[in-house]
Amino acid sequence: MFKKATCFGAIGILLSAAAFADDHMDSMSAEELLPLAQEEGAVIVYSFTSRIGKVEAAFEKAYPGIDLQGFDISSTEQIARLTAEAQAGVTNADVIYVSDTPVVLKALLETGIIASYVPPRVADRVPAEFQSPLLAQRLSTKVLMYNEEANPNGAPIDSLWDLTREEWAGRVVMVDPLQRGDYLDLMTEIVLRSDEMAAAYEAEFGQPIDLDGAASAGERFIIDLFANDVILVGSTDDVNAAVGALGQENPPVGFTSYSDRRDNEDEGWALQVANDVAPAPGIIFPAVVALAAKPNNPAAARLVIDFLMGDETETGGPGLAPFYVAGDYVTRTDIPPHPDAVPLDAFTAWRIAPAETAKIRAEIGDLVLTLQ
Repeated sequence: MFKKATCFGAIGILLSAAAFADDHMDSMSAEELLPLAQEEGAVIVYSFTSRIGKVEAAFEKAYPGIDLQGFDISSTEQIARLTAEAQAGVTNADVIYVSDTPVVLKALLETGIIASYVPPRVADRVPAEFQSPLLAQRLSTKVLMYNEEANPNGAPIDSLWDLTREEWAGRVVMVDPLQRGDYLDLMTEIVLRSDEMAAAYEAEFGQPIDLDGAASAGERFIIDLFANDVILVGSTDDVNAAVGALGQENPPVGFTSYSDRRDNEDEGWALQVANDVAPAPGIIFPAVVALAAKPNNPAAARLVIDFLMGDETETGGPGLAPFYVAGDYVTRTDIPPHPDAVPLDAFTAWRIAPAETAKIRAEIGDLVLTLQ
């Protein structure tokens, strides 16, 4: 009995010491974390963007001896995988880079699967609203985009309600909202903004909206959009290619990421945001970084998050370079906006409130399911 009790006592002391060590790391600088991270030798990152590949190369160049293993996994898949791993008592990822915050906050943060971490180096340069409950590295988007080669004078529509007109039947593209959470967040925000949608309808058609059985103007729009044969595809790249491909005479429009304009030259696209569309072209939302609640490599995990927040150069250096593009808005106040982007204060996309989105998101998912 004595030996058994001593063993448990020792284990408890070790676990407490490990927890203390992890908490102590929260106040450590990158320089202090580095030797600990090099002892760990590796770090695993789940990322909702393929740009993690560029981060991986840059991080390993900056910190030799630490193997960053980045996995490109959509936010929806991340949430499901992390939940399943937690139920199995397994921790694979050290760092989680994810969007779809309405679900992340409830499914991952409130359940203790992930934990917040703000590198002390940037704490005074990120507004409080982007530090809690999780650190937002940047703001991302799902907005209406058009082909500017075919439409050199601007977007071919001036209202979201145009998308329900017969001339746009079968010519609006987006990823299936039931497959990608940020597109479901877009549909949800349209419903939350029903007063604006109703006003935009009256401005477009010259008469008040007839809900015709729908619960709100936002729901009426979604019903009419699906009735107008919206094209659902499997990935954002599919939207980009359909909308943006050069040489089209009458291309479709579609909801995608504003930042994908960065690939116009490489991919042969002519994507541009329809920023003047009423009442808004779509949504802007946080892309957040967090720790696993019990990371296998706690020092390296914190070092990665510090790296993702950018260095002390004017545009954030190699850690932030993949995200310092037109259409992404980094949250650090000391980094100037990208010169080719619509300024954030002139960008008309709706900024989501994750807690409000979460309240009706499942209900909107059910609506979308009935329309498919």
